[in-house]
Amino acid sequence: MTRLLTLTQTPTERRGENSEPSGAMLYFVYGSNMNSAQLQARGVRPTRTFTAKLPGHRLTFHGHSRTWDGGLETVVSDPEQDVYGVVLVLSSTEADALDSCQGVRLDGTGSHFHFPTMVYDTHGDGHEVLIFKLDVLGEPRKPSREYLECIVSGALERNLPPLYVDRLTRLEARKADYAVPVPGRLMGAFTIMSCAGCGQDDPFDED
Repeated sequence: MTRLLTLTQTPTERRGENSEPSGAMLYFVYGSNMNSAQLQARGVRPTRTFTAKLPGHRLTFHGHSRTWDGGLETVVSDPEQDVYGVVLVLSSTEADALDSCQGVRLDGTGSHFHFPTMVYDTHGDGHEVLIFKLDVLGEPRKPSREYLECIVSGALERNLPPLYVDRLTRLEARKADYAVPVPGRLMGAFTIMSCAGCGQDDPFDED
């Protein structure tokens, strides 16, 4: 399998790449959280962002979100693939806000958990980050077409490699059985949800 080795880097990313503020937390996001509009709706405004690669993993979908009527993304080990996404440099307050929307709980009862790992930026430099992973996978489940389009929109916004974006667009998906996301409001090129309705805490809710 051909490896994707390059990322498009914006001028913003090239300025002060190693000047993280004291106490900053680095999160690597690879799904709908790549969308800046969704982050803003969740009250998350990163100090800065930069694109990166998580080697030896692939994107997969499991569980069920009532908000999107389909599976939610996570990553699993796969030596033949890499996952591309965005590193968010966050204050502790913003990190807490994102954790809350993503269903991460200190007592371990949430739908997602933090997984520490290493990602690599456009220069090949490693960064220790946290990623969100689903707590329990179960059987794979297709995402809704609308949710996959939301993820692809974020990948395009962040200038991820064209071959990787093409791979995303080719993932299997199904049309949602009802208008998604629920509840929501229109912002930009796609519809996003507020934190109260983000649906990240119900990955195994059945129809």
